[in-house]
Amino acid sequence: MMDWTDRTCRLFHRALTGQALLYTEMVTTGAVRFGPRERLLGFSPEERPLAAQLGGSEPEELAEAARICEGFGYDEINLNVGCPSDRVQDGRFGACLMAEPDRVAEGVAAMKAAVSIPVTVKCRIGIDDQDPEEALDRLADAVVAAGCDALIVHARKAWLKGLSPKENRDVPPLDYDRVFRLKRRFPDLPVSINGGIGSIEQARALLEPRDGVALDGVMLGRAAYQNPELLLAVDPLLFGQAAPHADARAAVESLFPAIEAHLARGGRLSNFTRHGSTGTQGWSLR
Repeated sequence: MMDWTDRTCRLFHRALTGQALLYTEMVTTGAVRFGPRERLLGFSPEERPLAAQLGGSEPEELAEAARICEGFGYDEINLNVGCPSDRVQDGRFGACLMAEPDRVAEGVAAMKAAVSIPVTVKCRIGIDDQDPEEALDRLADAVVAAGCDALIVHARKAWLKGLSPKENRDVPPLDYDRVFRLKRRFPDLPVSINGGIGSIEQARALLEPRDGVALDGVMLGRAAYQNPELLLAVDPLLFGQAAPHADARAAVESLFPAIEAHLARGGRLSNFTRHGSTGTQGWSLR
């Protein structure tokens, strides 16, 4: 969710769900190691639990970046093996790493040796002409052997040749059953599902067992961003707890102190309000 799930977005989402694990934008290992770390990695304690998502392929660089993220207080390190953009491919990370499961495993092992927090992988079921049965199993076998703590699977292929990143989010068909088959192979590995999930009711349905197999989690991306008000149902429907606020208006009003502090530091109001413009009308308070 590059350029989307920044720290102001995450504060907004946390005001809507107190229980869901939030993720940063994907940050490259080079940016973490040499860029403005506070701007890239800084977050408010209220955002936790929070995972840092890394993009990279060199084990030593991933280990160093993971150590830096752990030092900032993140709860999890997540390696992106699913992004199909040209820029990501040129850097030899993201979805193109589905073709290099051993390299992904080396990165996972290096990060596991470097940090004490969980290390997870987000991937596709395959790329281009790969057989999803073989490709996903090969990746899973490799990263599990390397110590991966969980897999989050976007249940569609990424076509690196012929489809744009936008088309890759919709055109390749979804195959939820493939994720359930993966979980059957790895009953002790936490496996979450991602892709095309538009409501909390659909998320809850995907958490129901299929033929005796139950997944461990559901990841929402575009749905949570484009219709953030749906996150108010996460805690009651998935965790059996009350939502942090009664409605989106109350959630937005709870952010006023953070917004005032942001403005006092020279920030712009639009840094917050842009995250509500596609879904909830909560920013237009009267």
